[in-house]
Amino acid sequence: MADNDITYKPADGSGQQSGDISQYGNGSQSGDYQQSGGYSDAGSQQNAPLQRERVRYAPEASQPQAQVQTQAQSRQPSGTPCPYCGTMNEAEAMYCASCGRAIRSVLCPYCGEMIDADADYCEQCHHYVKSDTCSFCGAHFTAADTFCPSCGSPKGGIVCPVCNTLNDFSFCKQCGHPLTHEAQAIMQKLSQNKVYQELQRLTEEYQRLNAVLPVSSEQEEVREKQSEELRRRVLLLLQQDAGVPSPEVPEPAEARPSEAQLKEDKEKLVMQLASLLDKMQMPAMKSPAKARNYAMACKPQGVRTGWVCNYKHAVHSSPCGCAKPQLGGKWIVLSKS
Repeated sequence: MADNDITYKPADGSGQQSGDISQYGNGSQSGDYQQSGGYSDAGSQQNAPLQRERVRYAPEASQPQAQVQTQAQSRQPSGTPCPYCGTMNEAEAMYCASCGRAIRSVLCPYCGEMIDADADYCEQCHHYVKSDTCSFCGAHFTAADTFCPSCGSPKGGIVCPVCNTLNDFSFCKQCGHPLTHEAQAIMQKLSQNKVYQELQRLTEEYQRLNAVLPVSSEQEEVREKQSEELRRRVLLLLQQDAGVPSPEVPEPAEARPSEAQLKEDKEKLVMQLASLLDKMQMPAMKSPAKARNYAMACKPQGVRTGWVCNYKHAVHSSPCGCAKPQLGGKWIVLSKS
């Protein structure tokens, strides 16, 4: 530190100073300070010796915080990261350039709920939201089109001829009836599939078990045995009266099972159905409309089922209620045993 970077204060520590020192150690001084080591104050103030102390200068001011933050941000990669694969995309991008998934959300035009940009259905208000895409086949159309130029389906939906339900998709969301030519063609193709054929057979067997009335008490079981004995005696007498030399009584087509036995039979059948439904699990597809059509065609009829989607892993009544059926999913049996 230079010699001129000093200040002076009296020895008593009061810190008060009088006069100015322009230079130290060169013999020339200015102000009221005398070389003898005191102040001249016309004798009114006692001269006091001075002590020298070094001035501590603050370190050089650091850069402003806003400038530091700006530089840090400039070093970070610009754009929008994909929440699924981490790829950095352009700031205005709606879809990831790497995996193709939506990286932004949009407002539902009906209820204002935030939905993914690639979702064509709002699960909050249950409306189809794509005004430029046919909900029945996935083809593109304009605002001036009243009917889809590809499949001919009306924009306003199709009323099911079986249950009179208005539908936005190719299969009736209420009864499952195919409403378009594409839906009928998919079902016709699936009918040649052996796994689908076995699925239909098990579905019919499940319906038959649901119609069976089980024996629910011991008294009812006793009455059932008495009725069977009476049936055998009557049939034997009828054959004897007819002159049949060796009368034989046919066994009943099927005895009424107990509640426990019926429950066990249903559980076995449900496990078989679940195994077949796993084999028919729908893979991911590009078009939501094509995915819904295929999944609805695979739905087993006559069995209470639910659709487990790969989007939220939620259980829907059908893929018609899923915002992204193109991500895949499968049917599960919900019927009580």
